[in-house]
Amino acid sequence: MKNHRRIALIAITGLQLSAAGLLAQNSGQPDITELLRRIEELEQKVKIQDRKTELEKEAGVEKAKTAPSVSLGSGGLQVRSGDSNFVFRLRGNVQADGRFTVNDPDGAVNDTFLLRRVRPSFEGTLWGNYDFRIMPDFAGSSVTLMDAYADLRFSPYFSVLVGKTKSPFGLERLVSQTRLLFVERGLPTHVAPNRDVGVQIRGSLLDGQLDYAVGVLNGTPDNGSGVSDLDDDKEFAARLFAHPFKHAETKALRGLGIGIAGTYGDKNGSAPANYITVNQQMFFSFNPGVLNCGTHWRLGPQAYFYCGPLGLLAEYTVSSQELSAPGAGTREIQNTAWQAAVSYVLTGEDASYRGVTPAKNFDLSNGTWGAWEIAARYGELDIDNAAFPVYANPAASATKARSAGLGLNWYLNRNVKAVVNYNWTGFNGAVTNPARVAAKDEHAVFTRVQLNF
Repeated sequence: MKNHRRIALIAITGLQLSAAGLLAQNSGQPDITELLRRIEELEQKVKIQDRKTELEKEAGVEKAKTAPSVSLGSGGLQVRSGDSNFVFRLRGNVQADGRFTVNDPDGAVNDTFLLRRVRPSFEGTLWGNYDFRIMPDFAGSSVTLMDAYADLRFSPYFSVLVGKTKSPFGLERLVSQTRLLFVERGLPTHVAPNRDVGVQIRGSLLDGQLDYAVGVLNGTPDNGSGVSDLDDDKEFAARLFAHPFKHAETKALRGLGIGIAGTYGDKNGSAPANYITVNQQMFFSFNPGVLNCGTHWRLGPQAYFYCGPLGLLAEYTVSSQELSAPGAGTREIQNTAWQAAVSYVLTGEDASYRGVTPAKNFDLSNGTWGAWEIAARYGELDIDNAAFPVYANPAASATKARSAGLGLNWYLNRNVKAVVNYNWTGFNGAVTNPARVAAKDEHAVFTRVQLNF
């Protein structure tokens, strides 16, 4: 546009000089009407060209607003419409583990390398307020559908989620597997529900200080996931989690979160869950023929606190279920579990419920080493003594598991993490055999290299 205007101005100036020359040479003939008309036409053409250029620029801006954009970064591959009403994201997570039992001379537990999780995730937004997610897992011998839901976000205070995802209950369960403090979740998770199908209403109130979730779900056994209902009964789940000092002037108080969750429902005709250690080995199983035959409820107070590099997390879970056994009546069996964990980021970054982001990525050429975090935890899972001997065999099952773990986490960058854990599990025998498995404490070492994007 500048070149066109420059040429036009030169032409107009030339005509004006020519007109001035004619006047000087023909002072006795003052009629220059034709020359002035041509100058006016040329000026009009310049104005038309300028306006045309402006219109083309405005059209280009409008087109850019509606043109889709494609980006690739630490958050995965993203395609976004110009107005941001439509978004598609491709993300993924791969966890390559090693699992080694230290005191196992008889080889009862196989030392193994394994792919713990291989989960691509297809996520997106439709019309600005309607989210979806589909996440399968290819790590096992068959493909498992972990998440498949639509989330209708009517406002920050109220959204409706329909489909399969995590039940709103366990504190450690609800954190993403890519942000776990340890390789495996602790014992309270084993008496809590996992993923379930149903409808959940969720939202955030009081300027983010109170999160709530209420759901009607098919119902799953402890530590179980479901894709369909095993009976006609449904399970109700609810969770409240507060950040009472989220906006406090004192930074040390902002990282406190406290909550409580519960489930309630009836289960009939299905088998109750058996329980495993952190090393994924079964330490308690119900006798054959034991079935759910009534109310199953859970209660779970939970809390965490983060202040700078320090992190604390604690939860307690009660799982109470009515069971029947062949030749015996029904009985309520109440199992409990709890854990407490502490972590500290050695490199000074802030600890958080959702993991650590290194201030400087690992880069040998620049002498930077990412973020390093140490962690420790202790927990117990206590089986109701009333389960023995009618509902469980005291010669085959322990009545309590006690677990302690140490961990070292290396965050090379936002997408790569390396972990090594040591975990000890000790057992208490049943009421009729207090010394059971005292000499068979479990010592295990876990390693993990995780890539997520």
